[in-house]
Amino acid sequence: MTAPADATSTTRKPDREGKIAPALTRYRVLAYITGIWLLVLTAEIIYKYLILPSSDDAPEWFTYIGQAHGVFYILYLFATLDLAIKARWAATRTLATALAGTIPFLSFWFEHKRTADVRAEYAV
Repeated sequence: MTAPADATSTTRKPDREGKIAPALTRYRVLAYITGIWLLVLTAEIIYKYLILPSSDDAPEWFTYIGQAHGVFYILYLFATLDLAIKARWAATRTLATALAGTIPFLSFWFEHKRTADVRAEYAV
């Protein structure tokens, strides 16, 4: 006698072309990197404008923190759009996921939620 098949495996769509799993991995990695750089940027802003007596006293290398976050955020946007197209997300879901990289800690939560959504919908 064979064991009954899992009910969720029959309702999940297959990733026949193998495009969703790599797109999900790219999205997850860039969501974490973007989130970490956003936290570093937030700490830099707090230190520069709330702790230092004058923002002119901040080290010059602080400017690179915002630039690094900006570069990784653009890559995050591309990864989000790539996954959204392959997983056929609605525009509102795509926009909300893209904006998650602009609010501290939200990219981590969205990464967890979107990964669960994609895994529930597709067999990846």
